[in-house]
Amino acid sequence: MPTSDDAQNFDEFHEPNEPAQRAFGAREQLAIWLLLGSAFVVILNETIMGVALPELMHTLGISASEGQWLTTAFLLTMSVVIPITGMLIQRVPTRALFIAAMTLFSVGTLVAALAPGLPMLLVGRIVQACGTAIMMPLLMTTVVTLVPPGQRGRIMGRISIVMSVAPALGPTVSGMILEVLSWRWLFLLVLPIAIVALVLGGVRMPNVGVRKRTSIDVLSVLLSVLGFGGLVLGLSEIGSAANGQALVPPFIPAGVGAAALALFVWRQLSLQRTDRALLDLRTFKSRPYALSVILIACASMALFGSLILVPIYAQNVLGLTPLQTGLLLLPGGLLMGLLGPVVGRIIDAHGVRPMLIPGTIVTALALLSMGLFPDTTTVWQVLATHLVLSVGLAGVFTPLFSVSLGSLPVELASHGSAMLSTVQQVSGAAGTALFVTVMTLVSVSWAGGDPVAVDAEALAHGTRVAFIIGGVIASLGAIVALFVREAEAEQQSV
Repeated sequence: MPTSDDAQNFDEFHEPNEPAQRAFGAREQLAIWLLLGSAFVVILNETIMGVALPELMHTLGISASEGQWLTTAFLLTMSVVIPITGMLIQRVPTRALFIAAMTLFSVGTLVAALAPGLPMLLVGRIVQACGTAIMMPLLMTTVVTLVPPGQRGRIMGRISIVMSVAPALGPTVSGMILEVLSWRWLFLLVLPIAIVALVLGGVRMPNVGVRKRTSIDVLSVLLSVLGFGGLVLGLSEIGSAANGQALVPPFIPAGVGAAALALFVWRQLSLQRTDRALLDLRTFKSRPYALSVILIACASMALFGSLILVPIYAQNVLGLTPLQTGLLLLPGGLLMGLLGPVVGRIIDAHGVRPMLIPGTIVTALALLSMGLFPDTTTVWQVLATHLVLSVGLAGVFTPLFSVSLGSLPVELASHGSAMLSTVQQVSGAAGTALFVTVMTLVSVSWAGGDPVAVDAEALAHGTRVAFIIGGVIASLGAIVALFVREAEAEQQSV
């Protein structure tokens, strides 16, 4: 077996029958840290635009519905690119794919920073999203390929830091920057960090895994674009429709997306017989993986739904400023990050169930308790409940990443990580749309059907109902968690 000293071998393609595992030495650890740092930067960028929207509306002279496309287009691009990454990871050397991802992100960041108006800023965000979409599946696949099973929980704990702290820091960092600088600095401050990661990765990133020279099925790509893109657009427009700002009726893109997704599944089932699938669905033959996907969907809806609803409640009901709201969310995100490695060490020693089952229960209870918030809730009550929610989610994501990918054959790891990232994005969009739609409809109904008459009391009532529905979804996830069992990964072909 080659060791980390065999530097020349990292630049070679491997034949399908060549072992992909290597010693987990200093070079491999550096690769994981580079991927973790890069993933943190690109995911942090996902959530910076929400707080910046009011300033962008004023500076660029755009409406709220136009500005919302900076987030919607980002999510759409992510949902389109992520399903393709499973195939890319198998075809393209790790170093080349990392360079491509960080180059796209850096170029997009530069374009956004220099954008004279909304169209070019939108182009920059789309290019950024292309790089971001590649990073998380590449990170998780590399971890499964390089890290020995006994250390995998600890590394997955670090991934949970990226998944939890980066989105929570986004609004806080954005609010702090906008207090003293213009919106362009949201991108200018990120750009040098991205360039440093790009240079280091270009020099030090090893190539791992098994390369497969298979043809790209164009029909699968088109169906993936229509399927996942249509679903995310439809879900995003549901929230906009509730506010009377939808550009198209949500059922049109959602319907097209559902139909295209059904055809996409049929196509993959056909292609995977000859190992040519864009996204290999044989991953779902693993029961732990299939159940983990369901749980990640529930947890992502809870995480992203709360990230959109708590700021709305804090600003429009409690009267906090954007910066104060970002600071309110910050402790929960940091707590999830601090708990990630701890949870990872526990699951390495005792398995996933001692953390996963309590984590899902605590998550459900926290969301249900948010459903009791009146319009007179104190900031400290919101902070305490959000911290409890963060503790619960910390006990969910790390075990799920570990048990899901750890139960797959090595050759399906790239497809498995791409599917997890896709489910997370689509579920996050679904959670955001569901929470916002329920909040809006209930608030307007409470105000007598007049959107203009919605006050703090009506909005508080709408957020309570939305949180209760989120708690019900999380409770269903807690039930599913009872059936999750760890399985040894199959090392042979399926």
